[in-house]
Amino acid sequence: MALLEVNDLAVYYPLKKGLFGRKQFLKAVDGVSFHIDRGEIVGLVGESGCGKSTIGKALVKLEEPTRGSVILDGVDLSTVKGKDLRLLRRKFQMIFQDPYGSLNPRMTVFSALDEVISLHLDLSKEERYAKAVELLKLVGLPPEALNRYPHQFSGGQRQRIGIARALALEPELVVADEPVSALDVSVQASIVNLLSDIQKQKGTAFLFIAHDLAVVEHISRRILVMYLGHIVESGPSKELIASPLHPYTRALLEAVPVISREKRTSANSGSIDAVSQITPPDGCPFAPRCPHAMPRCFKEKPQLLNIGNNGRQCACFLQQG
Repeated sequence: MALLEVNDLAVYYPLKKGLFGRKQFLKAVDGVSFHIDRGEIVGLVGESGCGKSTIGKALVKLEEPTRGSVILDGVDLSTVKGKDLRLLRRKFQMIFQDPYGSLNPRMTVFSALDEVISLHLDLSKEERYAKAVELLKLVGLPPEALNRYPHQFSGGQRQRIGIARALALEPELVVADEPVSALDVSVQASIVNLLSDIQKQKGTAFLFIAHDLAVVEHISRRILVMYLGHIVESGPSKELIASPLHPYTRALLEAVPVISREKRTSANSGSIDAVSQITPPDGCPFAPRCPHAMPRCFKEKPQLLNIGNNGRQCACFLQQG
């Protein structure tokens, strides 16, 4: 059984209208289904505003789904509240995008870690301090960092502290929401490698959210490609990058800087601007931007279906016949 099962997940945000206006919704996530196995790193990629972060927040109960289910280790999270939810939170945590805003500037590193440890674990202060030292060692920081404040660290070091806090309860699943996008390029690789090492050491499963396919390819076993609130393609990382099936995935790949080889060119290069999530098209959400769109694409919405027998899925009539 998969560790995480997401079925028909939707998150709609109501929009304010005039006195007699029809109520409208921004459909940030619209009918998404996927799974994550134990110890697996799955990448979720797409341009800004496509709904990636909303999915991440819904998985850790920071957003309430409009419909659908999120089942973690056999438990439907929508049915869990109060004390039971607090206990279940040990199994899932989140690493946030902004290493500057995610830490309280008035709290030392030990206080930030101890806030989580003391709430969930029945340990003495000495045991909690030893636990905090162990966590810092795991993320490559020295014990003396415990007595310092966030402003005394670089962005990469702050993100390591955020990772340590997310791992304090040894969760089975960590949602990493764009964990390297706010960091210098020189630091990004070290954070990605750290998460990969943690997965190998601890067997932690990750949903790694990013807009950079090159970063996602490096760390993920499988990749989910998201456009306008929908998963439009998924599959094993190497196969998906080597042979993308969906025109949007190809457009994303063309946006990745290429070094020491010929630059890819295609008719759909630069055509990845999102259309409205308030009034999405009736058919395929990518049809208005797709150079291969057929009349059918503007009338019918393609489902995410299996393509072949190697774990590839694609929501495109070009692949489904």
